Amino acid sequence: MGVNNKKVFRRNRIKMRVRKSITGTAARPRMSVFRSNKQIYVQLIDDAAQKTLVSASSSDKSFEGDKVTKIEQAKKVGNLIATRAIAAGIGNVVFDRNGYLYHGRVKSLAEAAREGGLKF
Repeated sequence: MGVNNKKVFRRNRIKMRVRKSITGTAARPRMSVFRSNKQIYVQLIDDAAQKTLVSASSSDKSFEGDKVTKIEQAKKVGNLIATRAIAAGIGNVVFDRNGYLYHGRVKSLAEAAREGGLKF
C-alpha cells in the first residue's frame, strides 16, 4: 500500500466519522469542500432531497487568467459561494470539511464564506 493510498484511506475514515453527525437540510444545507492539487470546489447540499443547491469552484470562468496563490484562490471561492448562497436565500449552513484538516485552503475558504455573510 503506497503513501497516497494511506492518505486517502485516512481521509475517508475521518470523513465517515464526521458525516455520521452532519446532515444538510433545505433550510440548513451542508457546505461540502473538496480540494484537488490545483483547484478547490464547494457545494451546498440538501441531503434530504439529495440535491446540490449552490456550487462554486476555482475553475469557474470568472477566475480564468488569475495568477494567485491557492490560499487566495480559496478566499475568492469562499466569497463567491457566500454571494451565490445569499442570492439563493440561504443564510445558515453546516460546514463539512470532508476529512481535510481545518487549516490552509479549507480554513481560508471557510473564513471568507463567513465574512461574506454565511453563518456556521
